[in-house]
Amino acid sequence: MYNAIDMPFPVRIVVPASILAAIIVASRPSAPTYSGQVAKILFDNCASCHRPGEVAPFSLLSYEDARKRAKTIAAVVQERVMPPWKAVHGYNNFLDERRLTDEQIEILKAWAEAGAPRGNVKAEPRPPTFASGWALGAPDMVVAPEKEFHIGAEGRDIYRNFVVDSNFKETRWVKAIDVRPGNPRVVHHVIVFLDGKGRAAKLEAKNDDGQIGYDTFGGVGFAPDGSLGGWAPGLRPHMTPDGTAFEVPPGTSFVIQMHYHRDGKPETDLTKIGLYFSKDAPKRTMQLAWIAQPFFRLRPGEVNQKVSLKWPVPVDVTAYAAMPHMHLLGKSMKAWVETQDGKTLPIIYVDDWNFNWQLTYAFKTPLKISAGSTVHVEAIYDNSKDNPRNPNDPPKPVGWGEQTTDEMMLLIVPFTIDGVSSFRK
Repeated sequence: MYNAIDMPFPVRIVVPASILAAIIVASRPSAPTYSGQVAKILFDNCASCHRPGEVAPFSLLSYEDARKRAKTIAAVVQERVMPPWKAVHGYNNFLDERRLTDEQIEILKAWAEAGAPRGNVKAEPRPPTFASGWALGAPDMVVAPEKEFHIGAEGRDIYRNFVVDSNFKETRWVKAIDVRPGNPRVVHHVIVFLDGKGRAAKLEAKNDDGQIGYDTFGGVGFAPDGSLGGWAPGLRPHMTPDGTAFEVPPGTSFVIQMHYHRDGKPETDLTKIGLYFSKDAPKRTMQLAWIAQPFFRLRPGEVNQKVSLKWPVPVDVTAYAAMPHMHLLGKSMKAWVETQDGKTLPIIYVDDWNFNWQLTYAFKTPLKISAGSTVHVEAIYDNSKDNPRNPNDPPKPVGWGEQTTDEMMLLIVPFTIDGVSSFRK
């Protein structure tokens, strides 16, 4: 039999259209399926928030959940709106980086364009399970106000402080906290402070509005004895690194500061705090550095206004994470260390700030900072009419304050002091 190229005359092979179409389809790369690729991406990167009882508005634990929102999923991941991860890739390295690869984004896009095929149902991975509603499992202790707090429909944001006695007879060491907002519709963020001198209880006793707790402007009304950290939407709790923990001496009260955002109708809230203890005293006491620049005024109409600060490091420390904080006018925040010998150590860079996603970024490798170094923080704000998040129309001067319509410039850094086992001794 002759091969076509050896034939001395032209040969025309006629192929039926149906067979030709089948050949073309077979030659195309197969579309991703839910069971083959998509479910694992969603379970690994989205399910921690997109599940019943969490802050996300819908679940992504089943094929039907994902299929209904396939186009939306493809759109928000291409824009890198989801999953919420604002730290610039490559400027320092972080644990549990919720940043999809380009390949994963293309898979979700192709899946949506193909009509969200399911694939082999029997091959679908099982949805992840979450113990007892707490991300780290059942806490060793749960603290909460005695009763619900009532939030009115209209008015300014509320900063309410609830005082809960620890009743500790000996020092306890806290490895982590988790927060279960009672009413996610109005809970904006939560911070847990420590009071070992009874000052918060005295402030609460002066309150005469008929509800538990007390209001403040600017902190909790006194200089607290420490903090265990806090919570904001999207924040994942983490255990402190081995050999470290937060110290809570006997007789300490927890001061739970709640930032409430009114939603136009009467609401109630009873938020709970889960504590996870270390069985043994750690080698290093964890603390929080609140690196802030409160002395600024943002001029109306300006798009890129810079606010910066320098913070001298007085002793050798080890830093473990960073949490930037700004409000609605924030655009970006960058922080780094300048050592005495001129080296630059990156801390965090968020180039697309979003007030709705205030995350703590845990360093993959703890950062050693020697005494005499300087921490630099640089933030950019947009107080123009073109900023869709600007709460003022027309724009007006804005300075430091606790209302959402005010501004802040704050970097929170968990750290330990090298060579010191307890900072209270």
